[in-house]
Amino acid sequence: MKTLLDYRISISVVIILISSQFSFGQTQKPLTLEDYAQWNSIRQTSISPNGNFMTYAYEPNEGDATLHIRNIDGDTLRTIINGKSVSFSEDSKWLGYLVDPTKDVADKLKKSKKPVLSDLQILNVETNNISEVKSVRAFSFSKTSQFIAIHKNRTDKKADHKGSDLLLKDLQGDKTLNIGNVSSYAFNKEGTLFSYIVDADGDNGNGLYVIDLSNFRTWPLHTGPFTYSQMTWNKENNQIAVLFGAKEDDNIERDNTMYWTSNLVSGMTTLGIQSTYVPKDDAKFPKNMVISEYGNLTWNATGTKLFHGVKEQQTKLKEEDSLKANVDVWHWKDERLQSHQMVQAKRDRKATFASVLNLANKGFMQLENDDMPSVEISEKNDWAVGSVDTLYRKNVNIPGGYEDLYSINTNTGAKTLIAEGVFRNMGMSPDGKWELFSRDGVVMAYNFMTGTLTNLTDRTGISFIDEDDDKPVEKRTYGVAGWSKDGETLILNHKYDLWTIGLNSNVSANLTQGIGNKESIRFRLVQLDPEAKTFDLTKPLLLYAYGDKTKKSGYYEVVVGEKPSVLRYEDKMIGRATKAKHANKIMYTQQTFVDFPDYWVSDLTFSKAKKITNANPQQSNYKWGKRVLVDYTDERGHKLQATLALPADYDSKKTYPMIVYFYEKMSQRHHLYSMPTYDDRPHMSTYASNGYLVLMPDIVYDVGLPGSSALDDVTSAVKEVIKLGYADPARIGIQGHSWGGYESSFIVTQTDMFAAVVTGAPLTNLISMYNTNYSRAGFSNGPLLEWSQGRMGVSPWENMELYRSQSPLHHAEKITTPFLILHGTSDGAVDWNQGLEYYSAARRLGKEVILLSYPGEPHHLKVEANQKDFQIRMKQYFDYYLKGDVAPLWIKEGIPHLSKNRLGPEEIETGN
Repeated sequence: MKTLLDYRISISVVIILISSQFSFGQTQKPLTLEDYAQWNSIRQTSISPNGNFMTYAYEPNEGDATLHIRNIDGDTLRTIINGKSVSFSEDSKWLGYLVDPTKDVADKLKKSKKPVLSDLQILNVETNNISEVKSVRAFSFSKTSQFIAIHKNRTDKKADHKGSDLLLKDLQGDKTLNIGNVSSYAFNKEGTLFSYIVDADGDNGNGLYVIDLSNFRTWPLHTGPFTYSQMTWNKENNQIAVLFGAKEDDNIERDNTMYWTSNLVSGMTTLGIQSTYVPKDDAKFPKNMVISEYGNLTWNATGTKLFHGVKEQQTKLKEEDSLKANVDVWHWKDERLQSHQMVQAKRDRKATFASVLNLANKGFMQLENDDMPSVEISEKNDWAVGSVDTLYRKNVNIPGGYEDLYSINTNTGAKTLIAEGVFRNMGMSPDGKWELFSRDGVVMAYNFMTGTLTNLTDRTGISFIDEDDDKPVEKRTYGVAGWSKDGETLILNHKYDLWTIGLNSNVSANLTQGIGNKESIRFRLVQLDPEAKTFDLTKPLLLYAYGDKTKKSGYYEVVVGEKPSVLRYEDKMIGRATKAKHANKIMYTQQTFVDFPDYWVSDLTFSKAKKITNANPQQSNYKWGKRVLVDYTDERGHKLQATLALPADYDSKKTYPMIVYFYEKMSQRHHLYSMPTYDDRPHMSTYASNGYLVLMPDIVYDVGLPGSSALDDVTSAVKEVIKLGYADPARIGIQGHSWGGYESSFIVTQTDMFAAVVTGAPLTNLISMYNTNYSRAGFSNGPLLEWSQGRMGVSPWENMELYRSQSPLHHAEKITTPFLILHGTSDGAVDWNQGLEYYSAARRLGKEVILLSYPGEPHHLKVEANQKDFQIRMKQYFDYYLKGDVAPLWIKEGIPHLSKNRLGPEEIETGN
């Protein structure tokens, strides 16, 4: 049996013999799939609060990850195999992390059906000493850094009770308290008190407890034969609340009571007032409802209200009462398709209606209900916004998402209509005083106190409609950039610049002084404090900057009233900055097509940057290409861009085979590192390393003509690359997946420009696709095609010919190019039958078509062996049609079903 490997070896020997006459060898080699295993991603990154230490894990495509703990200005302290869930103490002296077994050990445990458990290691970064605790599920440090809570795994996961051992360790005194049967725990924000819930076998000792960490005194706040849940501290750290209850034998839901207490402080000698709210004792509490443990229990900012969820009580269905027939009734009046209900059944079983309890008078108020299923609550004010969609739910002639907005006073329950038919709800202000929404790019602000609506964008004299939004629905704005700390100013994104708009005045200003629009730089506000929800406009503001035409990126600084100033702005993709909590140090990534996104550390001005990681030094052993930008104009007059990867050892005097990969807009990926990894996409680094050009063009759409738009922009980009002398026009192939699969499937029916086409999980018949489901989510594909990514703008019943004109299947007779289809049989996004329809039509018409069908695989291949298989076959396909390589057997003749496990992609002929 002869394989491609045998063929390549013989050719390689000849090449080596010839090459040896001229050279002692080449230092770099082409990248192949066999080399992928050594490539690392970076995970588990964190920087210590004092900015002196950093963690990062190198995670290879195959094998175990290695966690590194490093002194930023010094050496690596330790490396740990499979370290994860890293966390520094507030004083940066301690680092905790979980450690998983090696992959080999984990595989053996899984094979023997034993649990794969993690251990905890606690590192003193000053002494480099480690302590270890076995079988740990979670841990956390107190804010004081004196204590660490270590929650161990349950010994019997089948037991009715949920509690397991918890170790409360004093890191200064080296003392440990073992608390049994803990189901949940939390330090208060200041780290002076520690609370936990006990859930024990037989409910013995169940309850809510608090430990005063100043003297280790334990206070039983509430105990009893109940199940406790939803323990929560207030913002001021002196109040705590919990739910407790039990199920009656015939009931499904737990009958919960709410408990809370106040005045919890370090060194306390007595407890404050303890209170409960018992729903059945309140005549105003809705009948046959319970306070549910499935809804979050949260405090408002002042500690005067508790928000929670309520749920209808149901009785258990006895087996003898259960219907024997198994039938789903799909009715035309269903507000949600049966399939959608099936997918969301688990969520629906736990769904609750948001409610509020005013603690002073124990006044209960249900905020959400069937008619108002969504309410946004402000923790800082007495207002909420309710969304009513009853008029729009069943209207299949409009896109989903329309709603009427109401203001709700959470003290009185009074509701006031804000606006009807809102499609673009932009949410509440952080202080709870304003609600925003937009209509066709006009931003409207509702003041809860005055009950008035104000057109905010009218004050600027410009339009805030997102010019790049080409979907056939109400146009959006560029979004909210932020709110001022004093609550007086809204900051809005424009295409490039940022605008400040007074909420209580008519003042507005271009915060970035028009520099963004002038230089096509997109400015966006950056908040380095993860807990801050506003921006202090009296201080310099950090801006992320992206060059829309140049693809440069980086950071600027701006002071209100002044022009932005550059901190760092380079011809690279600069990543998100993460600040050390108590130091003026930040960590971030930077990458290009050639440079892996390693981590760097600098001060807040991005000066004196220091490279910390070096995840893939082996890359220097391989040929790598580079990228250039290509400007082109399509037939419709749109000025667009594409990013073009040039082959390693590119020679401008030659033309090269080219692969075109596309989806929608792609040029923003110009500086994206091409990571060798196992998946189902072409890797630009690999193809460039092996002598290919790889073009990634932008596509913009006309409503109703998605396929034609893609055809225009892809072919226009290709023509420009040919004109510039890069590509050999006879050796060009295209590849796309999902929506890109639709586009590549359409393009192959419209032009003979390409020598080969590979299409993955493609939409091929928009008519049948419209009437089937996006099975992963359970909803119909109709709205997706009509108003979302499909951009058709109408249903097939309004314009059947339009759908035919944009469906690849209906043009299959025009195909003149060999093409390859990839599809997983369990695709939950694009049904496998879409690929089968296209294959069947092409086969019937005598076209050169191959369908690679992967049983049990979803929208993107998940099984590593299948990912590798497709990477091999895709490259073989392009190598054969674009480079003239020897065709393997599966391309020339196909593979019989009974031989699928014998004849792999390398076989070039059958026999011995």
